[in-house]
Amino acid sequence: MSKQRLQQVADTMQRILGEVIQKELKDPRVGFATVTRVDVSADLQHAKVYISVMGTPEERAATMAALNHARGFLRKRLADEMGYMRFIPELRLIQDTSLDYSMHLDQVFREIQHERLVNPPKLDDEQ
Repeated sequence: MSKQRLQQVADTMQRILGEVIQKELKDPRVGFATVTRVDVSADLQHAKVYISVMGTPEERAATMAALNHARGFLRKRLADEMGYMRFIPELRLIQDTSLDYSMHLDQVFREIQHERLVNPPKLDDEQ
């Protein structure tokens, strides 16, 4: 299958899963979760679903546990929406921590900027 077709399938899965998680899951443990990316294997047998979850570490863990518990339901909803596909991939849900890392880097850069304002660097000709 072409890379373009795989990407189209992944994008469709991302859209559908995002909508199902936001609108159809009734589990109270599911907090604010966003599907950030889906990677589909070339044979369409497996899909890695990256999910960004907001909240405390305990809330994140509870949300991921609830989503893993609902994997069968999510796959069934994919099958309903993507009836044109012969196979619906097995879903592997992965917590996406890239947003946390970006926020951490942003904080580090702010601290560096503040430190430079408080203690400006001395240039060689100022000594």
